This record gives sequence, structure tokens and C-alpha cells, in this order.
Amino acid sequence: MSNLYIGIMSGTSLDGIDLVLVRFNQSIQEKLQPELLDSLLCPFPEQLRLQLSQLAQSGPDELELMGLVEQQLALAYADAVKQLLSKAKVAPEQISAIGCHGQTIRHRPYAAFPFTYQIGDMFRLAAETQIRVIADFRRKDMAYGGQGAPLVPAFHKAIFAKPNSYRAILNIGGIANVTLLQPNQPVRGFDTGPGNGLMDNWFQQQNLGLYDEDGRYAASGVLEQDLLKELLSDPYFQLQGPKSTGREYFNDVWLEQKLQNGHYAPADVQRTLTRFTAQSIKIALAHEAMDELFVCGGGAYNQVLMSDLQQLFPAVQLQQTSNLGVKADDVEAMAFAWLAYAYDQKIPGNIPEVTGARKAVVLGAEFSC
Repeated sequence: MSNLYIGIMSGTSLDGIDLVLVRFNQSIQEKLQPELLDSLLCPFPEQLRLQLSQLAQSGPDELELMGLVEQQLALAYADAVKQLLSKAKVAPEQISAIGCHGQTIRHRPYAAFPFTYQIGDMFRLAAETQIRVIADFRRKDMAYGGQGAPLVPAFHKAIFAKPNSYRAILNIGGIANVTLLQPNQPVRGFDTGPGNGLMDNWFQQQNLGLYDEDGRYAASGVLEQDLLKELLSDPYFQLQGPKSTGREYFNDVWLEQKLQNGHYAPADVQRTLTRFTAQSIKIALAHEAMDELFVCGGGAYNQVLMSDLQQLFPAVQLQQTSNLGVKADDVEAMAFAWLAYAYDQKIPGNIPEVTGARKAVVLGAEFSC
């Protein structure tokens, strides 16, 4: 079996499809040193992005729309894979497997019967690329009583843990999540709350583009303390881990409810949402004495957000995961390449202390070509 894997991640921010081509060691080791061979970001076609956004919220004819979008998404994944292979000059038969997260359209860990659902026809992806696909990683964890999220901490442990340093790995995508790598202690991790999702949605509502590049629009506004207090009053921030959330909860409707008692300039809302993400992370980590905080995901490039985080964590060394050898953009996609590798090597992909599952299990299901 080849030691080359492709990882595909399309997150709640809906900014596009992230792909990586990774070489893993074949032997099971305590600490892997994956070699990133190539990476690619493929923006979603605008119509598909809008349809995925629509599916993430309740609406009419959801089942019909989901069936159509799932096929389009699989074809978009397949096209992105072909672009990556062409760019890297690698043939499909050289790839052991694609690890694909799929696109989350519902994540309900607190429902009477908890469930999570990621779409993308993985059989079509396998058929189009002629590469076997490992996917559907979250539901087995839920079957064992877990929340199905976050799943990246097991990968963070495998490549980022350091024996004599308390490290936190903070991923700021549409939703933000953190992994706590404390020496001689079980790995912990959870979703801290909104990452870029609310900021991106608000920016798009102002017809300014898809996201606030470098936080420039936020920098033009002022912080509204009363609005910040209202945003932080949500009970989610008082929950202890294991905990997870998604854009089904923190979305435009949620924000509209928070805005209804005030009149704020749009740029001021953007500035406050940026601080809100940073402040919610601070609340989640208030009692953690970390030595280092490494940031990945799109939020790592928002200068206002990073400045806010440094102000809130003055005693912690704040830096991007690129200083650990993995670019901020590539960490999540690499995590799903690793989950496919872990499936093949029979390595558990979840951590019970993180998800709340009854035991550690090998995650994923195989879709053959």
C-alpha cells in the first residue's frame, strides 16, 4: 500500500475546498513526521457556496436540494483532487486513499438523539478520481456516546505534542476549536464557539466580499462594549468540555437576535464580532497555564483578531503553526489525510476525553472505486 494520502477539508466558513498531498511513514510511531508534498485551495463555485449555506439552515425542500448539492459537491471535490494531482505530477494509482471530511450541514450533539451529517457523495468521489475514499469520520464516535467533534486533537497530538511544553493548538475556522497538549496529562479539546463564521457572514451582508481580509474592515470600526457583553451572555460559553457547536447555532438568526436592542454602525459590528471571537477563546482558556499557543485556520491571517488574542494572552507565546512545520491553511486538511492513514493502520481517531465517547475507536468508512 502507498504511503501517499490526500486530505480534503471544506469547513463551516465555506471559503472553499482545502486539499493536501501528504506522505506518512508506514510504521506506526509514537510521533509521526508527515511530509507535506503539495496543497491547493479551490474556491467553491458561487452557486454551490450559496446552496451549501442554504442547506446549513432550515428551509423548504431541503431533502431535494441536499440530493442535488451532494452530487455537485462530490464533483467539485473530484475536480479539486485532479487539479492537485496534476500540480504535484502524481498519478491516481500512487495514492493510497483520500480522507474527506465532507460538508457539515447539521451538527446536533445536544439533540434527544444526537446526530451529525456531512454531505458529499463519496462513492461518486471515488468513481470520479479512481481513488478509494475514507470518510464519514464523525458518526462512529457519536455511536459510542461522543459528540463527533472535535476530531483534530488526535492528529495534533500525533504531530505537535512536545514532552516538556504545555501547548495549545487553536484552529480558527468558521467555528473555533482548541486542543490542549499538556505533558503527562490526557489530551483535551473542544469547540470554543464562533471563529470566522459570524464575521464572514456579516461582512458578506454588507456586500463587501467573502471575508474581511487582514481584519481591515474591523480595524475601521470601534468596539461596542454593550454588544460584546450581549454576545458573550450566551450559555454555550459557560459549558465545560466535551462540547461542540456549529453554524446551526451560531448563525445570522442568532446574531440578529443579539443586535435587535441596539443601533450599531456596520464596521463597529465587525470590530465587535472580531473581539467576540477572541474573548470567547479567552473564556475557554481562562484557567489554562499554557506555555505556547499556536494558531491555524483562516483566522490566523486576521491581524486584528491576532492582536486581540495577544492582548488577552500577554504571557503566552502566540504564533502560527507554520513555526511547527505546517502552514495554518493546511492543518485541517492534513488532519483528514491522517485520519485516512489512521483508518488503514487501525489507529483510533478519536480521544474520549475530547469528544465524550465511551472508548477510543478507529473512525471512518471506506468507499471503494
